[in-house]
Formats: sequence, C-alpha cells, structure tokens
Amino acid sequence: MKMKFTKSFNKISQKDISLAGGKGASLGEMIKAGIPVPGGFVILTSAFEKFLKEAGIDAEIGKILKTINIKDVDSATKNSKIINNLICQSKVPEDIEKEILAEFGKLKRDRVSVAAMDSRLRGNDNILYGGNNKAVPLYVAVRSSAMSEDGKMDSWAGQLESYLNVTEKDLIENIKKCWASLYGERALFYGIKKGLVNKKNSVAVIVQKMVQSEVSGVCFTVHPVSKNKNQLIIEAGYGLGEAIVSGMIMPDNYMVDKVNLKILDKNIFDQKKMIIKTGSENKDIKVDLRKSKLQKLSDSDIIKLSEMCIRVESYYQKPQDIEWALENNKFYILQSRPITTL
Repeated sequence: MKMKFTKSFNKISQKDISLAGGKGASLGEMIKAGIPVPGGFVILTSAFEKFLKEAGIDAEIGKILKTINIKDVDSATKNSKIINNLICQSKVPEDIEKEILAEFGKLKRDRVSVAAMDSRLRGNDNILYGGNNKAVPLYVAVRSSAMSEDGKMDSWAGQLESYLNVTEKDLIENIKKCWASLYGERALFYGIKKGLVNKKNSVAVIVQKMVQSEVSGVCFTVHPVSKNKNQLIIEAGYGLGEAIVSGMIMPDNYMVDKVNLKILDKNIFDQKKMIIKTGSENKDIKVDLRKSKLQKLSDSDIIKLSEMCIRVESYYQKPQDIEWALENNKFYILQSRPITTL
C-alpha cells in the first residue's frame, strides 16, 4: 500500500519540513546522521488538512480565528475550547485512520522481532509475553510537530501538546488532541503575537516508540546564560522528562567543556518525585531516599552524552536544544531543535 498521509522517520529529511513539521524533519535528519533515535513515523500535515476539509470544519475554524481579540483573555479561552471540541468530536477519514494503524502495526512487528532476537540471545522466550503468552502493548509518544516550528525567528516549543505512553486503543484520539493543540489557548496567543494565525499553518504528528527512561533530561550545546560556545549544559532527572519540562523537579545541572570533554561544574539536587509508567498510566511516585540525593548521571555517562550532543550540533552546524533519555544503559535522542534565544 502506498502511504499518502504518513512517512517513517528514515524517509524524512529537512526538506520535508512543510510535510513533517520541525520535530519530524529533525528526527529524520538525525537518523540519517546515525544518531540513536527511537523508531516511529510522522502523520503528515496533509492528513490534518484533509481531516479538516472532510469534517467540514476548516471554514468554521477560519471564521472563529478572525473573531479572537488578543487583548481579551476570555475571548481566546472560549474560542480555543470551541475549536478543540470541533476537532476532537470530528471523525478521522477512514483512509487516513487505516494508514495510521498500518504504520503502528509495523512498529509493533519491529518491536516483536527485536525483542525476540534479544530473548533468544538471553535464553529467555518470554520477555515480550510476560510468561503467559499475552503480548505486552506497544507504548508510544504522540507529539505535535508544527509546520513553522523551530525556525530561526519563530519557535512553537512548549506551545503544542505531547502525550506519553499511548497505546493503540487511544492512538487516534490523542492524534486529534495534537491537531487541536495548534489552536490551544497558549498556541493561539503565541500565534497571534507572531502574526502566524492567519497565515497558512498546519501541524504534523509524531508517533514514536516510548523510551521508559531511568534518567532523562535536556542538553543545551551552548551555555544558555553565558552564551559560551565552548561549554554545554546537561540537565538530568530520574524518570520521564515531563518532570523537568513541567517544573515538578529541580534537575541536576552539569557543565562540560566541549573542547577537552571535561566536567567543569556539577550541581546535584535532591529529587523527591519522578514520573514513570505504572501499569497503563503515567504516575508521580516518590524517589527512593537512598538515591534521591545522588548524582543522576555518572561522570562517564555525562561525557558519553556530551559526545553525542556535540555530534548533533556538528551535524546541524548550529547550537541545539536536545531532549534525551537513558534506558537500559543506552542513550536515545528524542528530539533536537535550534536554540532560538541566543
């Protein structure tokens, strides 16, 4: 079946930004560069545009956008909710849904084949099935990827939504929520302020294998305060990165000399809570007292991650804001975007 509305990461490059959005194009580029990125696919902007048209809500949304008064917070809030309901209550065209589920099925098969090989190497045939022949669901991250996202002048970072540990059962609903987040209250204010709301704008959606990280965080490949290009900053915390992004925790902070690959400074913080998947939900749990005050990444892992982030910066030839995760002693890069605040 020829795919019209989706593309796997390895078939995407920077030239596809109008189809895959900023995050999607970046993931494709990093895979080409040999950076370890969790597998997945992008639901292209064309799918969103066809959805709006066939649902008969594109013109209605356009009219609503013209009535919003940026000086009136209630106006934005009210109209954002109306648009959200229009999108989330509309049906996804059958051909788009069928293609999305087919791509999701490929991810499941890839996961099974990799896990089966690993099981045989370890002499264990029950890793995927929990010993009872019942397959463990595939969990994915579903992230918005705006068409004009992460450009030199405009960045939608933090304005659009992401959903973690999504299963096949809730996949389509979470994709619609990502589409709707283009018109979320924060995104509307940002778009109006930047003059982007009445321009042609669209959103792609990333579906990516979930990394159940023991430690995760961000890396700025240029010191964000001093702007020293020879230093990078790594922030690290236990569990999923949402704990850092949401401000729930104060992450460890490591400063590294990029030229000599030496750790220049470390600030270790007591982390009392973390977010992890328990059962089928993401939950805040207490961090064991014995490790809450410990350094989240070992010195050797700090250097290993620094080398990887320097490779990403070198590939893009510009300072990067990188999200990373550590699972089973392996680092993954979840996304990378230019630092636009320099």
